[in-house]
Amino acid sequence: MAEEVSNKQMVLKNYVKGFPKESDIILKTSIIKLKVPDDSNDAVVVKNLYLSCDPYMRGRMSETEGSYIDSFTPGSPIIGYGVARVLDSSHPNFKTGDLIWGLTGWEEYSLIKSTKGVFKIQHTNVPLSYYTGILGMPGMTAYAGFYELCLPKKGETVFVSAASGAVGQLVGQFAKLMGCYVVGSAGSKYKVDLLKNKFGFDDAFNYKEESDFNATLKRYFPNGIDIYFENVGGKMLDAVLLNMNLHGRIAVCGMISQYNLEEPEGVQNLFCLITKRIRMEGFLVFDYYHLYPKFLETVLPLIEEGKITYVEDIAEGLESGPSALIGLFSGRNVGKQVVVVARE
Repeated sequence: MAEEVSNKQMVLKNYVKGFPKESDIILKTSIIKLKVPDDSNDAVVVKNLYLSCDPYMRGRMSETEGSYIDSFTPGSPIIGYGVARVLDSSHPNFKTGDLIWGLTGWEEYSLIKSTKGVFKIQHTNVPLSYYTGILGMPGMTAYAGFYELCLPKKGETVFVSAASGAVGQLVGQFAKLMGCYVVGSAGSKYKVDLLKNKFGFDDAFNYKEESDFNATLKRYFPNGIDIYFENVGGKMLDAVLLNMNLHGRIAVCGMISQYNLEEPEGVQNLFCLITKRIRMEGFLVFDYYHLYPKFLETVLPLIEEGKITYVEDIAEGLESGPSALIGLFSGRNVGKQVVVVARE
């Protein structure tokens, strides 16, 4: 008989409208068998170690149609990226004891019914939590969006919004390594100092202290913006369009300023796309996972040599998950928000 254990879970109470609250996610306890079902040949049972809080999860808390990813199911554990240890497997590529990262449940133990999109962790000389961030989905997002879409060249000007977050902090550092001039926006003096003093941005500003984004961007980019890495949307995007250079590139990664609005803000300056011949492209990291081996070859040496750095905001215990996730949408986190479920 397979061992059965108690399993704490973080469950979506109901679909959410407007700004989410911690009470929208509730703690539930269930029972789980620590063995893959007999009729499966592509599943793993895992013990979850680290869970990733990511802005895209807000969309999954609402009932939506036609999105690139399904909504969460009320009454069931929410789903997100995480790091876990394999306890049982029916897939030949995954063995008991293997460490993996990929989509898993917000719970102590999970049955992952398909290993598609699950990656085995081969390099353990870095913190395992890095596979929720710099070496996981956010790292790949920064890498693909910047190098594949923005096609940067030495000496270009780069603007990164939400620059102290999991993705933005890496985009800025990649840009500096390319020899670009880089400015980031963030939501506090502490985060601005972090961008300039830890991540090596050339400059940064607190968007909450700026009343006219167009004037702000002209101040920081007197010769215009070649590349914009978009994480915010709304008024910031509108101002950026006015300040882009001819043949500028905009990689649209996210629009966190819009996620909790029932009516999204309109963008007025889209005609600039024509007059300035700007290429603006949205992307999903899933389309670039085939580059993951190349990504590791690039980023692991940079970490080991101290050429890029990474900041995590650690929340201890599964019970801290709702607060950690909801805090993303008010900018409470500093760096990559991680929830520790267990450390081994």
